[in-house]
Amino acid sequence: MGAKECIASGKAVLGIEFGSTRIKAVLVDESNKPIASGAHDWENRLENGIWTYSLDDIWTGLQDCYKKLTEDVQAQYGEKLIKIGALGFSAMMHGYMAFNDKDELMVPFRTWRNTITEEASAKLIDLFNYNIPQRWTIAHLYQCILNGDEHVADLKFVITLAGYIHWKLTGEKVVGVGEASGMFPIDIATGQFNEKMIAQFDQAVADKKYDWKLKDVLPKVYTAGQQAGTLTEEGAKLLDPTGTLQAGVPVCPPEGDAGTGMVATNSVAQRTGNVSAGTSVFGMIVLEKELSRVYKEIDMVTTPDGSLVAMAHCNNCTSDLNAWVNLFKEYSEMMGMKVDMNELYGNLYRKALEGDDDCGGLLAYNYFSGEHVTGFNEGRPLFVRTPDAKFSLANFMRVHLFTSLGALKTGFDILFNDGVQVDEILGHGGLFKTKGVGQSILAAAMNAPVSVMETAGEGGAWGIALLASYMINKGADESLAAFLDSKVFAGQKGEKMEPKAADVEGFNKFMKVYSAGLAIERAAVESI
Repeated sequence: MGAKECIASGKAVLGIEFGSTRIKAVLVDESNKPIASGAHDWENRLENGIWTYSLDDIWTGLQDCYKKLTEDVQAQYGEKLIKIGALGFSAMMHGYMAFNDKDELMVPFRTWRNTITEEASAKLIDLFNYNIPQRWTIAHLYQCILNGDEHVADLKFVITLAGYIHWKLTGEKVVGVGEASGMFPIDIATGQFNEKMIAQFDQAVADKKYDWKLKDVLPKVYTAGQQAGTLTEEGAKLLDPTGTLQAGVPVCPPEGDAGTGMVATNSVAQRTGNVSAGTSVFGMIVLEKELSRVYKEIDMVTTPDGSLVAMAHCNNCTSDLNAWVNLFKEYSEMMGMKVDMNELYGNLYRKALEGDDDCGGLLAYNYFSGEHVTGFNEGRPLFVRTPDAKFSLANFMRVHLFTSLGALKTGFDILFNDGVQVDEILGHGGLFKTKGVGQSILAAAMNAPVSVMETAGEGGAWGIALLASYMINKGADESLAAFLDSKVFAGQKGEKMEPKAADVEGFNKFMKVYSAGLAIERAAVESI
């Protein structure tokens, strides 16, 4: 079936993901290949010390993204998007959206980027003997309790951004198990929230005498392949205010960007790993067994089908690098040159490959915000060099690419030192857009082969579309890994790159300087 016929017959599947800087929609055909897309750029804002997006940002962004998708469908195929086969929503994991019994948001949405729950995180780690990062929903809720925030007494339920979108479009307060694992610890044996820890939490806050229990305010947990509701009439109008899209579409469990990243890179099986590198960067390895102990730097989450995953999540990746590229753009335009951003990025990234293996003694920190892996609640972007460092454009670009993976490298080294094995890492996201550059630097950082699939640029929106497709197209007892292997990635081309010994050695040298120089970053946070 051709793409036009697939759309006309209502069999195309839609995935929409809310990323940090872009909301993206991807429509796939019956072969799970992308056939149309739409996007809306947005940006979080710092308001009263909270990184947030407004509800208006969310809905106008979603509607504009969907509108652009329909325009792409119309332009390519001359068809209106009236009926679709399945639908899924994904978003940045973690964060805190708290609602009362009138379904009103009581405090501004707190995103993953906030590092304001240090006390709660530490106390919960002690309570559960399980790592609870500051980004997790339960850390935000407990911090609100510790702070004595008034809204907690009126709490009816808490949810993440992906779960919120899903709820408003289906009426179901549901999250996928991967998304759930970034809210509260999951019992791998049951695929549900850990009952023992829920009881421990309720006991810890019993003196507050709230009229709610934790289990009552958390969403239901679903696993990949299950149907988690259907698009309601109200939901269809929220997504498509023109009224063209028909309701009744089956919707898969909403997932976080970690889960969709695993799916989009075919890394849901044990000993596979993936790195998603954009505004933030996170790397995940699907484990064969539990880690030897609790590490505060490492998140324990799950795949969308419930397998245990170790994740190193870093708040900062390419924001500072992008800022420098924009500076070069501004300079070029001042000199009367017309600038194509793709060409500019490509040329500057490729220039980095000409630099010294260890960046010639240059040092940079990309900390726009706090970085928990290295112990920072706030960040200050920095560029530092000694008088005798080799200050060249190649080394300048190379050090900013290196530092975009510095915190991630710190986290992954913890895993490798714990005996975690990975056969291959798959990269996706903006860092890998320029062929061979980000890929070679990640291979050097991880000292492991790195592959980038042709579809890597589609990212999480494609990943959630695949989960929606899995829900309606899986065979009897067909696992998610088997479905991806046979019906999505079979025969797909990918570029595999082995690490070069000189690059590995150079990255290790850089990391020694990076680790020692954290004192400079700390001084900047304290002084500026």
